[in-house]
Amino acid sequence: MLCSIFFWGVIFMCGIAGKVNFSREIIRPEEFCEVRKKLRHRGPDGDGYKIFENCGLAHTRLSIIDIPGGTQPMSNEDASIWIVFNGAMYNFQEYRSFLLKRGYIFKSNSDTEVIIHLYEEFGLNFLSKINGMFAFAILDIKKKKLILARDRLGQKPLHYFKSNNVFAFASELAALRTFSEFPNTINFQAIHHYFSLQYVPCPMTAYEGVFKLPPAHYIELDIVSGNFNLSRYWNLDFSKKINLNEYEALSELYDILLDSVKLRLISDVPIGVFLSGGLDSSIITALMADLGVYPLKTFTVGFTEKLYDERFAARKISAKFATCHYEKMGNPDDFELLKNLIMKIGEPYSDSSILPTALISKFASEEVKVVLGGDGADELFCGYYRYLLMRYSSFADILPLSLRSLLSRAINSILPSVVNERSFAGKIFRLLKFFAEKSEKKYYRIIVRFDEELKKSIYGEKLLGNYLETDCFLSSFIDLLSSKNSVEKYSELDIQTYLNGDILTKLDIASMANSIELRSPFLDYRVAQFASSLPLNFKQKGRLRKYILKKAFEGILPDEIIYSKKKGFGVPVADWLRGKWKKHCEEYVLEGRIVKESYISREGFNRILKEHLEFKQDHSYAIFAILCFALWIENNTN
Repeated sequence: MLCSIFFWGVIFMCGIAGKVNFSREIIRPEEFCEVRKKLRHRGPDGDGYKIFENCGLAHTRLSIIDIPGGTQPMSNEDASIWIVFNGAMYNFQEYRSFLLKRGYIFKSNSDTEVIIHLYEEFGLNFLSKINGMFAFAILDIKKKKLILARDRLGQKPLHYFKSNNVFAFASELAALRTFSEFPNTINFQAIHHYFSLQYVPCPMTAYEGVFKLPPAHYIELDIVSGNFNLSRYWNLDFSKKINLNEYEALSELYDILLDSVKLRLISDVPIGVFLSGGLDSSIITALMADLGVYPLKTFTVGFTEKLYDERFAARKISAKFATCHYEKMGNPDDFELLKNLIMKIGEPYSDSSILPTALISKFASEEVKVVLGGDGADELFCGYYRYLLMRYSSFADILPLSLRSLLSRAINSILPSVVNERSFAGKIFRLLKFFAEKSEKKYYRIIVRFDEELKKSIYGEKLLGNYLETDCFLSSFIDLLSSKNSVEKYSELDIQTYLNGDILTKLDIASMANSIELRSPFLDYRVAQFASSLPLNFKQKGRLRKYILKKAFEGILPDEIIYSKKKGFGVPVADWLRGKWKKHCEEYVLEGRIVKESYISREGFNRILKEHLEFKQDHSYAIFAILCFALWIENNTN
């Protein structure tokens, strides 16, 4: 049995930042002091910076393999190329051997140095060689170029801005804001989309002129002229389907997933698993057991509310694979936790599942530095219920829209008040709205809980404006998608938007806030490419979702785990807002800057809060989004 997979090398999770002065003004060392402080939680094991007259690079380090020699910024042999790197290149040993044969000299055992030499060998084509999660900056002194790049699916973040005389970047917005040239003007169009989606969609940020580097993109910046190009180096293609029978597809899927997990076991510290008891994390646990990982540590957070508690299922998986299981009761209604997370994100974000994710990260960090999780499987293998709804939506469209609207209103009039979105009445209410919507807006109706009409009713003077509506914004992505199947289009859309904007933001911030590295085997680009090549009937069969994943692990996982209803990693925000958090709504919204400075209308917010408190309607998504926006306004703007 393996304690973990030992190897000769160094991998780091980190924070990175940098700045270029096009005016040729020399950068002062003190400019990087506050930046490194803001990134310390991402890399508490060390830090460093390097100034090259008008350019500077900074780095904070979380050591996963604590062998000397991985200090950053790092250079090649003649110090003509420098790098700051956040993430992990899982296949670096393979390329290290290749580069040694090519005559490259290594002074460390790190994946970071492999990346430097890959750039020397292949130029910008080296990006296609990397299997990993990453965001990095390479300064090529001879060519006077700065290269920024981000991994294929967006697991590691990178933010940047360019003014007339300055280009700057950082892993987190809070660090980027420490530069005096930061454009501290709110992007109201981005805020409008935030209220719709619960996150600010890439490439926007909450600030005008500040951007997220999109997944699978790189920037090539001329550090003299300031000219730069933004380019994509990889994309999924859903239009090309494989010609495999079901048995062959099952076998290939298992092999790819097993190898993906194996690559992510590179560590000389104990590795754990976030085990929810659902299908995806149970698959990761089973594969780690198959690879002989021992001791295999699994972590579960429980909740007193049964609707959100998955401890029983997690215990079943732990017992089956003889894991060293850790359980803790969560108390995610700790409001200070929410405030701290919003500060670290640096812009509004209101997916409440970040609270239990941060709790389990803190809990696990007491035992391990690395955890694996099951994230990404729902987007790649059509696991969300909304994909099934879209498949059946064509049947509803047979009826005229006017008749559908009439039927919807009639049924809705006899339903009880929706006091909880997750209740049976709540689900029926959302289905009725979906049923009565125009075909092109159906998906938007499913994913948005804070629609255009409701937003306009609570906006104050500062937020009122002529915005591009969020469904039009999403439609601009749909026009560029590769899928020829109407259902898969929405899976592909989620990979392009929701996965990196919401899910991976949550995972990065919650894990890095607790100095723990989270690895996601389903987000290996080979798994993503295989999933995109599968016909829809391998993902959905009848009412079954993630069909091929479920079939692949029959006989390995208990049937009650494979075929159980998906719960999701949620928390009872609707109840908290009627209880402990009511006072926070009053303090930070009604008595806070967002009302005083006319971002939000007092009358509009009072109306939806009153309806929520009196159990007339579940406005929890809207109220929570406004509350998180208020926390950001209080702490992250001047």
